[in-house]
Amino acid sequence: MTPRPSLGLRARLLFAFALLCVVTAAAVAGGIYVQARNDILQRTQDATVQAVTSRLEALYPLRSAAPGSAELGEIADAVTDQNSSFAVAFYRETHSPVPSPPGDLRPGGRALLWDLGVISPELRRVVASGRTAWQRVVLQDSPWLIVGTPLLIAERGRTTRVSGIEVYTARNLLPEQRSIDELATRAWRTGGAALAFAVVLALLAARGVLRPVRELGRAARLLGEGELRTRIAVSGSDELADVARTFNNTAAELERHVKQLREMEADARRFVADVSHELRTPLAALTAVADVLDEEAARLPEPAGKAARLVSQETLNLTGLVNDLIEISRFDSGVAALTLNEIDVAELVRATLRARGWSESVHAELPPAVTARLDPRRVDVILANLVGNALRHGEPPVSVRLSADPHWIALEVRDHGPGLDEAVLPHVFDRFYKANAARARSEGSGLGLAIARENARLHRGDLTVANAADGGAMFTLRLPRRPDGGPE
Repeated sequence: MTPRPSLGLRARLLFAFALLCVVTAAAVAGGIYVQARNDILQRTQDATVQAVTSRLEALYPLRSAAPGSAELGEIADAVTDQNSSFAVAFYRETHSPVPSPPGDLRPGGRALLWDLGVISPELRRVVASGRTAWQRVVLQDSPWLIVGTPLLIAERGRTTRVSGIEVYTARNLLPEQRSIDELATRAWRTGGAALAFAVVLALLAARGVLRPVRELGRAARLLGEGELRTRIAVSGSDELADVARTFNNTAAELERHVKQLREMEADARRFVADVSHELRTPLAALTAVADVLDEEAARLPEPAGKAARLVSQETLNLTGLVNDLIEISRFDSGVAALTLNEIDVAELVRATLRARGWSESVHAELPPAVTARLDPRRVDVILANLVGNALRHGEPPVSVRLSADPHWIALEVRDHGPGLDEAVLPHVFDRFYKANAARARSEGSGLGLAIARENARLHRGDLTVANAADGGAMFTLRLPRRPDGGPE
């Protein structure tokens, strides 16, 4: 499954710092903005209410308990100052003259506040009940504060009662709105500066974190490629330094163990090579004696003849094992080499089958004129091993099929037996591996297929195995037509 693409560590650090900054700045600036806005409006409202109330108290005693339009106008003028745009006073259905408000809210400049729907019925009901009330409205994109105050009659020894006179003042909040807007602008600027500062901090933090992480990744990559002497320079005492020290200790232990394993493997290979070479001399003598015994076996009594034939066969098997061990030791030591010749591949296959008497029992599909630069001895070893295994362990018919393209040749050797168990397939080319569960008991050394694959790889090719769809095991040998890179 394809892994989902993800952001790099640098991008995630930048995003985390920026998000934290934005959230913090928005929360702080928003809280300050709301608090300052409420404080500014509350102070303005309280100051307006206090000023109106103070001026109304200075009007007592009134000349008339039922003032007319002129006296209501004097009351409205009395509560108007430089901060109040205009005011109007009511007594029942009578109201004071309304001066023209700034900006001509309506053509003619004689608009009444209630005509504009500014003084709501709810506000009038609250004021008429004897309480001071206020409301904020927006007229022509400008904020206004409307304060309604009743005139109360308070006499000594009597309960305070409503006089029926209501005074409404309208104050333009545009200066306060500008102050609030300026505060918001400053908050945004502060947030932007904080965001830029957070990005700088994130870059510095990412640089400080990513540099050792990149160094650790580079060292791990080199270690994975076999550079066991790779180490990381450790500085500081933080968590990353602990990781670097752990990596160095792990690399040192790995280098020590790999060195020990290589030494043990070299000793084992040297031992096998030495033993194999040392066995060749006595085996030569044993082979000569076995040949004599084999010739005389027919004239010997049955127990002695059977023993002679057994000694001869086991001597041949031991000789084959020693030769295979010597061959595999050459591959392990890297001294195996190719002797390349331009050969006709079809003729090479026919010669291999003919030399072992398999021409009649093996069906061959060999197109003519397929040539390649190969080591005929090593290809013969591969083919002999594959065809011999198919004849011994598989079921007829056994076939060899040759195919080619401009750069590669392929030889397929297959039988029509039960095939190989799926659990056996990955281990077919392992040394000394015998698939007893899938095949009849083998008398070979268990090195034949391993040597065959090593020969194929020496040609820069490969040898693979699979079960055919219609039954049987199929080995495929693929070899380049020019393993040495020569001209076609």
